[in-house]
Amino acid sequence: MTGPRIFFYVQYLQGVGHLYRALHIARAMTDAGLCVDLVSGGMPIPGLDVAGINFHQLTPIKCRDGDFSDLIDEHGQSLNGPFKDRRRDELLSLYVRLQPAAIVVEAFPFGRRQMRFELLPLLDQAQSASPIPVIISSVRDVLQISDKPERARQTVDYISQYFDRVLVHGDPEFVSFDETFPCTENFSNKIHYTGLVAKPADACVGAKTSGGEVLVSAGGGGTKSEKLLGTAIKARALSSAKDLPWRLLAGPNLPAEEFEKLAADLPTGITLEPNRGDFPHLLAQCAVSVSQAGYNTVIDLLRTGCRAVIVPYSARGETEQLFRARRLKKMGLVQLVEDEDLSPRSLALAIDTALKTQPPELPGIDLRGAEKSASLVSQWLKE
Repeated sequence: MTGPRIFFYVQYLQGVGHLYRALHIARAMTDAGLCVDLVSGGMPIPGLDVAGINFHQLTPIKCRDGDFSDLIDEHGQSLNGPFKDRRRDELLSLYVRLQPAAIVVEAFPFGRRQMRFELLPLLDQAQSASPIPVIISSVRDVLQISDKPERARQTVDYISQYFDRVLVHGDPEFVSFDETFPCTENFSNKIHYTGLVAKPADACVGAKTSGGEVLVSAGGGGTKSEKLLGTAIKARALSSAKDLPWRLLAGPNLPAEEFEKLAADLPTGITLEPNRGDFPHLLAQCAVSVSQAGYNTVIDLLRTGCRAVIVPYSARGETEQLFRARRLKKMGLVQLVEDEDLSPRSLALAIDTALKTQPPELPGIDLRGAEKSASLVSQWLKE
């Protein structure tokens, strides 16, 4: 690829949705003639499809047990000063070697504050270059709601100091960015909505209205996803769908010992397997989906139009999935079971209610976020 070079940084700490969203955008950029270097700082994912993209794996970092303030390396050791220095130097060396025309930073400065030890030096280095690359923040539409005003002020300062543009991967008719980040008036001229970043349309087909299976998925399979899977196993006997096959999908971050514990003595009619690449197809054919409310999962639900029960992850004060799930419930698109109310009986009741309804009438939400992102970046590089 000989087009302008894009340095696309993504750091995921628990769920893998950040990386998959970045991959969809990177592929659209490649299709638009750009040369993309996707730089990942999270744990490697076996079998990850990165065809057509220059993929760079940094020494990996993750969080411990869902605590985003406690970062550890691949061996479970807390990060220390020398480790952070090596990671920073690794990132800067890659940037200097590649000399990109644009830098896209996923989440920061709205999230990933833990990574300032390497991101601020990267941005400083970029601003000292000649010519200075276009610097872009790539952020999902719903943020973790913070009760610390000083964080919002610092985010605004970072946008002012470093960033030329902000790609918001959402549709304001679904969720407006200022609903979860209230200071957008300070940089509204830099905000560009792209629509939601979805898989290509041909990955999904229309949902069935009857038959199929109960499909239970837990996203990336991070901390506490075994609660949803374990509850679903117990809920089957209580549900009117007890005679349907139930398929449980465990994400890549579910610990092996938890997978084995769930797999032991599964009742007849329930299968447990790792996440599958044909997940959208399974959604389109299922009788009802049971899932969390991560960005990518919700988009798959919207695209396939299947009946759905949502159990948003809300441990440790997390608000992002809960906000999205309540919006979907308000729009009449899902049945909602909040995490604190989750039990085999409440889940079975929600599944039964979903099965009695017609598949939802899908709203006209823009799902071309990857293509729009690529188009905008191409346009900015020409300008």
